[in-house]
Amino acid sequence: MLPSHSYVNISFFQPHAFLMIGIPGLEAVHGWISIPFSSMYTVALTGNCLILLAVRRTPSLHQPMYYFLSMLALTDVGLTLSTLPTTLAVLWFDYRHIGFNACLVQMFFLHSFSVVESSVLLAMSFDRFVAISNPLHYAAILTNNVIIRIGLAIVARATLSLFPVPFLLKRLNFCPDKILLSHSFCFHPDVMRRACADITINILYGLYVVLSTGGIDSLFIILSYALILHTVLGLASPRERIRAFNTCVSHILAVFVFFIPVITMSMIHRFGRHLPTVVHALVAYVYLVVPPVLNPIIYSMKSKPIREAMIRMLKR
Repeated sequence: MLPSHSYVNISFFQPHAFLMIGIPGLEAVHGWISIPFSSMYTVALTGNCLILLAVRRTPSLHQPMYYFLSMLALTDVGLTLSTLPTTLAVLWFDYRHIGFNACLVQMFFLHSFSVVESSVLLAMSFDRFVAISNPLHYAAILTNNVIIRIGLAIVARATLSLFPVPFLLKRLNFCPDKILLSHSFCFHPDVMRRACADITINILYGLYVVLSTGGIDSLFIILSYALILHTVLGLASPRERIRAFNTCVSHILAVFVFFIPVITMSMIHRFGRHLPTVVHALVAYVYLVVPPVLNPIIYSMKSKPIREAMIRMLKR
């Protein structure tokens, strides 16, 4: 970092690197804290990779529902890998530096995978709606070509939504004495507040991305389940109602696991700046680490075909 007397007359400054932080106030026990983090990362990667292998190698799972589950698993792998290197570097080796451009790249992928996960959960709710409301035409509606197009649209949506974000940050003048981040990864609200410039455009565009992706997705997921509930209640047999609703339980749990931390994280960053930094750090880790860990557990417990296929993969 430049000494204080050397940047007085600099009109534009971008740091060579930011300093990351693990869990504030617990630096002395980062080595111990790294054990549960390493375990969670291992569970997330192993569980989601098992789901991908199980679906790929089990012909009976070559159905729309499991293709969408594969998309969710692949997204969780990407979300996990986007934060794993820097988080474990901080906790294991106390290596806290991340280059400015590397920070922007990590931030882009982190938020992109988050948008993709939201979109996949919406696609999965549409899949459940079609399967329950129109079971006879389910396979005809959700063909392989349709699923591929949905997947490409999801990736394109995330890429186009997040593509401007790094460039909006690169135009900012940063403060040489504000290079300490609040997390062990680069999070957009955190990075932009290190600038010594007007960040109104960044705030507004960030809010637009949140509302146009997670906000719209959550509304359509609620609408899908309102229609599903209407269809299920119209079934004559109570047994059929229970069976139809049981096919949605895993997805409902996955939606809660993803959206509750996302909403909490957004609210804290906008209205909870007075809260201790350790609260910000812990909520961020829950938001990024817990969903990839829990999703494979949820689907392996609630879906017998997935559970049996995963067990077969482990026995090979």
